[in-house]
Amino acid sequence: MATSPEREERLTVAPIVGPDDPRHFTDSGIEIAPLYTAADVPEDLEERLGAPGEFPYTRGPHKEMYRKQLWTMRQYAGYASAKESNERYRYLLSRGGTGLSMAFDLPTQLGLDSDNPRCLGEVGRTGVAIDTIDDMRTAFDGIPLDQVSTSMTINAPATVLLCLYQLVGEEQGVPSEKLRGTTQNDVLKEYIARGNYIYPPEPTMRLTTDLFAYCKDNVPKWNTVSISGYHFREKGCSAVQEVAFTLCSGIAYVQAAVDAGLAVDDFAPRLAFFFNGHNNVFQEVAKFRAARRMWATIMKERFGAQNPKSLMLRFHTQTGGVTLTAQQPVNNIVRVALQGFAAVCGGTQSLHTNGYDEALALPTEGAAKTALRTQQIIGHESGATDTVDPFAGSYFVEALTAEIESRAYDLIGKVDELGGSVNAIEFITAEIDESAWGYQERYRLEQDIVVGVNKFVEEELEVPDLLRVDPESEREQVERLKAFKENRDKDLVEKRLEELREAARGTDNLVPFIREALRDRASMGEVCGAMQDVFGKYQPKF
Repeated sequence: MATSPEREERLTVAPIVGPDDPRHFTDSGIEIAPLYTAADVPEDLEERLGAPGEFPYTRGPHKEMYRKQLWTMRQYAGYASAKESNERYRYLLSRGGTGLSMAFDLPTQLGLDSDNPRCLGEVGRTGVAIDTIDDMRTAFDGIPLDQVSTSMTINAPATVLLCLYQLVGEEQGVPSEKLRGTTQNDVLKEYIARGNYIYPPEPTMRLTTDLFAYCKDNVPKWNTVSISGYHFREKGCSAVQEVAFTLCSGIAYVQAAVDAGLAVDDFAPRLAFFFNGHNNVFQEVAKFRAARRMWATIMKERFGAQNPKSLMLRFHTQTGGVTLTAQQPVNNIVRVALQGFAAVCGGTQSLHTNGYDEALALPTEGAAKTALRTQQIIGHESGATDTVDPFAGSYFVEALTAEIESRAYDLIGKVDELGGSVNAIEFITAEIDESAWGYQERYRLEQDIVVGVNKFVEEELEVPDLLRVDPESEREQVERLKAFKENRDKDLVEKRLEELREAARGTDNLVPFIREALRDRASMGEVCGAMQDVFGKYQPKF
């Protein structure tokens, strides 16, 4: 696919040029020069850099960064039942993990109870099944919620899961003001990249902004949304697209909250972001730095934010699941180490490193420990934490940072012209699909090399011991749910669900109604279903 020099300047995906072309491109289509000099660095570099902890936060949101405190080592975990997941959480904390990250099964992510016929064969397979307050209580048995930060990878039912967590905290005697953590709660990326949505965009955005308002008054240390580029990258987007489309989602959430009457500085300090860590170390470092600078500028100039914390892009990173290979899986340890190193050098606030066996199954206990040890080696042995923003001033990295920023702004402009992310779902999806196709073509042609897959291939398969979820755990979960539903005041539950439906028909903040229904032993699926009775289902147009 030939491209003109003019077009190449604004590419956001790598061109298909074959393995014999002497040029080198990042996945974003940025052509890499053989040598970088001072002439490649922006003339206003000092202004673009600023100081760590100061606008525009290119060098990090905190003055001392890791000299003062390492990032949160937060390993994503959860499978089968709440009991097994509790055991894994305790294991990770005992091995030096500094935060928890809950992985939910597919039924929970879709707002369905485990006894729903649609869920057969999926209960507990990709994460933990949480149907009731009993399940949430078991998941955190023996884990004081005032002493850990918990991230929940949950989106459409995010408010429901946070309310369950809050209720369990109260049972432990932990005031809601002391709860720390994050609900992912980014359904825009579900419409675009994952498909785990329930409601149409308008009521979904209402639920999100209701949670912003509720947490400001009740759970002030909670990050109410983790605006996610990770899943765009997993679907196949480039680094530039990841930055652009993630920030577009952020803009949409901020605008929705402002339109709902919230003051930007009342909710923006609790916004968080979630990025992917890929293999090209230098592009990844540049990506994180560019995203921070762009968000600070957007919040200041577009939304008039005054609180410095409203301008800070704080983010979690997970190493790239899509980069893991089933072939020669031990090679993934090296990939994960490079990706984690790039995230740290780029200034992440929280990090999950993948298990080397995750291209084949959920990680075993041993793989999870190796992934955690990888973070600890980066933190204590690599030297990456000794100084703030260690790549600053590199001709190469500064040129890449500026180029990613410029191309990402171009894409944001196109989304703005379409009316923002909510109205640009088809455009964003098409852009990502084009990029994903390009990845596969470059691999097929050996323009890009993946060790063990299209080069240095070995015929003998290496299959490590894998974690296998016992199918019996699904039957046991359904039995527990059946007993839960039989042992409650059914009339009170239906009353609470009808109160929630009535609130959904009006304009009241929905979170208190959700919380009361759960307190009186409604299930997660029943609460989500009550809102679906009013809001309906999202139906894709493409």
